[in-house]
Amino acid sequence: MNLFQQHFPTFTPQQLQLFKQFETEFRIINEQVNLVSRADMDNFAERHILHSLGIAKVVQFPKGSAVLDVGTGGGLPGLPLAVAFPEVHFHLVDSIGKKIRAVQFMAGALGLDNVTAEQTRAEQLRPKYDFVVSRAVARLATFHPWVAHLFKPKGLRESGMYLLKGGDLTEEIAESGLVATVTDLAQFFPEEFYETKKVVFVPANSRAR
Repeated sequence: MNLFQQHFPTFTPQQLQLFKQFETEFRIINEQVNLVSRADMDNFAERHILHSLGIAKVVQFPKGSAVLDVGTGGGLPGLPLAVAFPEVHFHLVDSIGKKIRAVQFMAGALGLDNVTAEQTRAEQLRPKYDFVVSRAVARLATFHPWVAHLFKPKGLRESGMYLLKGGDLTEEIAESGLVATVTDLAQFFPEEFYETKKVVFVPANSRAR
């Protein structure tokens, strides 16, 4: 828990406890449904929960806003962000049923009433959102058309996609034709894992050139 207190000193004891419980629940489910590799579980707090929370270093979701997590897998980054922003609604989607059932179970176990989870593809969704988040699901040129229609027409100034990615993104951003802002997570998290990790922001009204 020191890891989260260190990087997010405003988290309450209740939030810190929920992160601990999330790791416990995830470990149990991961034995039955392979959400992340067994080796990854050794560094789960640092490389999965904290990584998800990297988005919270770049944007503060306003109270009452709506966030879509595309390709959530085992609830990452959606569930950690839902703990961090209890007054924001999160809709987590994935095309794989067993993963969504795992997410629904964990959200229930954690008492996260600000989370809904659904087995579907982003292209099939009709509701509108203020924000879209995702963790290394697809290249920007592929991902953006899936979600471009999902933003509220009169969104917030900071509305858009916040994507967790890694490595040199110059070519990927150029290929997409989108205006993107890249934030290095290494400036917030000194752990070695974060040397190449980034958050990519693409505004909601961005159109490929």
